Amino acid sequence: MKLKNSFFYTLREDVRDEDSISGNLLVKAGFIKKTSAGVYMMLPLGLRVENKIENIIRKHMNEAGAQEVKMPALIAAEYYEDSGRMKGFGPSIFKLKDRSGKDMVLGPTHEELFAFAAKNKIRSYKDMPFNLYQFQTKYRDEPRARFGLVRVKEFVMKDAYSFDCDEKGLDESYRKMFEAYKKSFDEMGINYRIVKADTGVMGGLLSEEFQAIAPLGEDTVVYCDSCSYSSNLEVGETIRVKREYSEAEKEKELVETPHCQSIEDVAKYLKLDIRDTVKALIMNVDGQLVICFINGERDLNEAKVLKLLKGNEIGFADDELIATSNAVPGYCGPIDLNCKVIIDKEVLEMRNFCCGANQKGYHYINVNPKDIKYDLVGDIVNTKDGDLCPLCGQPLKFTKGIEVGNTFKLGTKYSKAMNLQYADVENKLQDVWMGSYGIGIGRTMAAIVEQSHDDKGIIWPDNIAPYKYTILIMNSKDETQIKVANELYDKFNECGEEVILDDRDERPGVKFNDAELIGIPYRITVGKKAGEGIVEFKHRTAEKAEEISIEDLLNKIR
Repeated sequence: MKLKNSFFYTLREDVRDEDSISGNLLVKAGFIKKTSAGVYMMLPLGLRVENKIENIIRKHMNEAGAQEVKMPALIAAEYYEDSGRMKGFGPSIFKLKDRSGKDMVLGPTHEELFAFAAKNKIRSYKDMPFNLYQFQTKYRDEPRARFGLVRVKEFVMKDAYSFDCDEKGLDESYRKMFEAYKKSFDEMGINYRIVKADTGVMGGLLSEEFQAIAPLGEDTVVYCDSCSYSSNLEVGETIRVKREYSEAEKEKELVETPHCQSIEDVAKYLKLDIRDTVKALIMNVDGQLVICFINGERDLNEAKVLKLLKGNEIGFADDELIATSNAVPGYCGPIDLNCKVIIDKEVLEMRNFCCGANQKGYHYINVNPKDIKYDLVGDIVNTKDGDLCPLCGQPLKFTKGIEVGNTFKLGTKYSKAMNLQYADVENKLQDVWMGSYGIGIGRTMAAIVEQSHDDKGIIWPDNIAPYKYTILIMNSKDETQIKVANELYDKFNECGEEVILDDRDERPGVKFNDAELIGIPYRITVGKKAGEGIVEFKHRTAEKAEEISIEDLLNKIR
């Protein structure tokens, strides 16, 4: 590509409305351009990177035996109604009607349609296994689109779906996809961890995520350096260091706590260690009032609550819902409470703790598990510093990650919903076992930039960069430099190398800055020694350029 007559531009200043390093750099470097919140154009350089990421994934998917297809993005709503997921997606699914009034959606994901397609082939156990995949645009109305390509409303996903006769077959298909994902991310040079995750709206038996490690990440990765344990915070099992209590159980006592509505205020007023308090989280779970009680220093894990209740949606309860009980916000406790109560299992191990009394301005002290009533008990809190690994008992560590890929063992959830069955060896009808596997292409691009950049710009890996080489002409009025640069450009193209020729009428500083901003791995500078057959050669991360003869350079490239 010769820049002078190409669609190429860069920005000198940081982008005001980009809240991530990757979003800022990709916009500044002219790879993408925001058109509205969560929606981006993919410009020529960005599309080349996107295509390279797709081709790496495509290679490993094909090697694993999967076949590529392409499904429509505009889908009849009935497919999601049949599977029961229309409600699960809630307001995040884009809905519309066609001119005949038929309900349609813009596909947020494609399990239902792939199950529908599989019906055309599957009749008996002899028709499986097989695996189909696509690169397709997905649409999700994110309530808070942010971080450039990390959280958007429109994005390209590689999604794949496996079909098997039984769980053993699914395990094998899952293993093949899992290995294909590892090979794909390894080839891209991404630093990632594989973690257990919540199955969420997808449902099924198992979910694992490929988390690209980056400070920007919205997900918290919990891991152990002493063993193989790794998990998303949403599902990480909480193993606390057991507390030893020296005092005997006391009788509960009602105490006045005026103007103390937060557990921190209560602990300070009563001069208590916050670990000796229990706080209430008053929640709305699928329209039902549910009050969760956890240790005062802990945070509620809403995903665990939903899993415990087999619910779909969770949020804080409003005043109208709270009024259906005798709960008093700010003073709510698990004693004589007339609504659904869930307590974290740690509460059962506490002694002589403080909690709300369901009376304004009052709390109880010296409360013990025998004093409280509850409907359910479980692990409903986030793991935190000081907690122990469930596998080996060593202290856990935490880091941030960007979810770039996920794998699901769906089991028979969608085949039951879509009536996808096959005749077994005894000619009895059985449900098909499915797996689902996704990679976000834009997120992967963003993750690479988050992990690989400096104060000058992007540092692309050789195999992901839009072009591998860039040739800079230092003086666009020097006929010798122009001739040498164009001859080099032609030679590179003859060798099949991807190369940019910066032939713009710009100052050398502008060309150097742009080359580093867009992150091309290798730079060839054609300057004053061009007539002597000498140019400069530099890797993007090298401190200095080296002088090299054109002959040696071409030999190196060849």
